[in-house]
Amino acid sequence: MSLIQWIGVLVLVAGLGWIVRNASRDLFEQLAALAGIAFLVFAAWRCLLVVASLRPARASEGPEPELWPRYTVLAALYDEAEMVDQLIARLAALDYPPDRLQGLLVLEARDAATRAAALAAHRPEWLEIFIAPPGAPSTKPRALNCALPYATGALLTVYDAEDAPDPGQLKEAARRFMADAGGRLACLQAPLRIRPVEGSRSPFIDRQFAAEYAALFETTLPGMARLGLPFPLGGTSNHFRVDVLRAIGGWDSWNVTEDADLGFRLWRQGWRAGIIERPTWETPPGPLYDWLPQRTRWLKGYMQTWGVHTRDPAGLGPRGLFALCMTLGVALVSAALYGPTLSWVAASVLVALSAGLPPETSRLALSVLVLGAVTAWISCKVGARRAGVAYGPWDMVRAPLYWCLLSLAFVHALWRLAVEPFVWNKTRHRREAPSADAVLDEAAPSGLSAAHVAAPEPVS
Repeated sequence: MSLIQWIGVLVLVAGLGWIVRNASRDLFEQLAALAGIAFLVFAAWRCLLVVASLRPARASEGPEPELWPRYTVLAALYDEAEMVDQLIARLAALDYPPDRLQGLLVLEARDAATRAAALAAHRPEWLEIFIAPPGAPSTKPRALNCALPYATGALLTVYDAEDAPDPGQLKEAARRFMADAGGRLACLQAPLRIRPVEGSRSPFIDRQFAAEYAALFETTLPGMARLGLPFPLGGTSNHFRVDVLRAIGGWDSWNVTEDADLGFRLWRQGWRAGIIERPTWETPPGPLYDWLPQRTRWLKGYMQTWGVHTRDPAGLGPRGLFALCMTLGVALVSAALYGPTLSWVAASVLVALSAGLPPETSRLALSVLVLGAVTAWISCKVGARRAGVAYGPWDMVRAPLYWCLLSLAFVHALWRLAVEPFVWNKTRHRREAPSADAVLDEAAPSGLSAAHVAAPEPVS
């Protein structure tokens, strides 16, 4: 921890000690009022982002260039044998000149099943297999860092095993980079959209998760980008300038949300990030026992990223620090407070009703409760409409139950940060029903990268 972080901890502990020592009804009412005002400010901020995201994005279509920039596509896979051929089919459908593409399926040396599935699959000529040598930590960003020195493209994107990117996504990103007159655009984030799964065993979590994604990728991130602020990147479908990515040292191998960290590291170095329109479709994580580890990893990574970037908050500048607080900071505080706050409200109402008394609620508390929920619903509704996902009145009514689950994930994340800070909670992916828009030419030859000549285990 840095000096400023130790000072912050000491101030917090001293403040809590003073509160305990001087505890009184008036003091708690004043603290509640301050907290309420802070939540009202965040509600106003959320509304501002919705409005800012309504501004039309810059048009990215136009005549095709004579020579497209060379593009590298990375997909780090672990324990994904079931998903390999589906992902390959989707990558093969990308609308980009094949002679300007390099693709690397980044596999772990110890993952024999996924390696066997990749070798058995028919791949387009530009898509190769790269074996990341053994090492620590066992994380996705470490695997990507192993492959980064072998990237031959001027631009680079990352996809996950379950991704179904829009075929025109690479061309849209390439056009945006080529049109960047200032030369400070380092990254473009595509929207991630959740599509329903037939016969899902967890429709409640699936629909809430889809709406949450829609709020983030269709309103929050576009709004922040158009306000000229940094933002946490998504874990997939982000497009980089390779020279910039190498200059800042690639991904943080020890951070389990390397995407969130990278967005703010780029800002520290004077680079900026933007948004493109063509999406990548994904499937929801599924039932609670699959959703919880994923959300636990996200919140643990947010805690890591917060700790890293508050070591030197001045390096972010006022706008960068504000963006960090309003994204990661608010996400962590909200996740911590959702469950206890809603439980306290429910308990107060039930106790009052059982006693035959009207619940005592201050105007400020009522305003915070109502405006907080309304702005969350608006953000989800606007985002869901843009993303084309379902989000109706019944979903809004049940949303507080989903928010309470975030508190459960927060407690898990806090514990995991203490006992195993760098362990990557793997998200289980399930194969989707085959679709006609992703057909792979089975006659296409397979390719292997030269990089695994030095790998500890031969691939053949």
